[in-house]
Amino acid sequence: MTKNVISSAKTLLTAYRKALSGLEAGLGDGFANAVDMMQASAGHVVVCGMGKSGIIGRKISASLASTGTPSLFLHPAEAIHGDLGMVRRGDVVLLISYSGATEEIVRLLPAFKRLDTRLIALTGNSESMIAAAAEINLDISVDREACPLNLAPTTSSLNSLVLGDALAVALMEARGFAETDFAITHPGGALGRRLLTRVRDKMRNQNLPFVDPDKSVQDALMVMTEGRLGLALVGNSENLAGVITDGDLRRLLVNGVDIATTAVSDVASLVPLTIGPDEMMDAAEAKMLESRVQCLVVVNDAGHVDGVIQVFE
Repeated sequence: MTKNVISSAKTLLTAYRKALSGLEAGLGDGFANAVDMMQASAGHVVVCGMGKSGIIGRKISASLASTGTPSLFLHPAEAIHGDLGMVRRGDVVLLISYSGATEEIVRLLPAFKRLDTRLIALTGNSESMIAAAAEINLDISVDREACPLNLAPTTSSLNSLVLGDALAVALMEARGFAETDFAITHPGGALGRRLLTRVRDKMRNQNLPFVDPDKSVQDALMVMTEGRLGLALVGNSENLAGVITDGDLRRLLVNGVDIATTAVSDVASLVPLTIGPDEMMDAAEAKMLESRVQCLVVVNDAGHVDGVIQVFE
């Protein structure tokens, strides 16, 4: 049983490799023209597909939208009942139909023509009605589906998905879509938080662990423990004299220093690492990585302490 299952999976993967090789070999001017058409559009790229092609279409539309190409998905069955209102004159419509004869899409072709949209088709039949109606037909044909019955969309779905991703990536490069642009479309992700968030948005500014420089290191330890930042700020918010960290404390203990009688001012780091409150979080992260520290003291233009930023919690 196990051998049969593994053999079946390997057969599918072999079919997938063959399908992708054929897809790669077929790339040409049509693909480049499709990218140019999408890039030149002042409207949306409307992706339309039914059934499995619709599921693939939703993913392609999402990839386009998140990488700088305005896009939406249009369900062909819903389109004829009002959703066609999402389509605007001049939009580029990407039609996905392996047969090239999906009835629900064929019924929309006259409406797309009236709206003066530009059509790109992904089909496995260049002689089909949908391929003929499109300005550009991109071939997604396969020798056979990986399904043992040669019925369930498998290799054909793979070709549709990969070609859609290829269009999205090519458009990214053509538009010069950068990491910062990606962050803008993904504000909830780690990259967005890092590139769009300022230090003041993440810093801790309440109950900061200040300790008087004349206090003992043992007192600083108590402040540090309560503060839970791995450091104590020496001085006050208007006069930062330095910092003492848990690393400093460990080194003192290893060297046998009496922390009960040693003053904080004798062992504190007098030039703490700082950052401004309006700096971006990516700058704070880079500074911490470079200096191999977990916290930075946030100091404003007046030299006063606004807070502490801790990225690696």
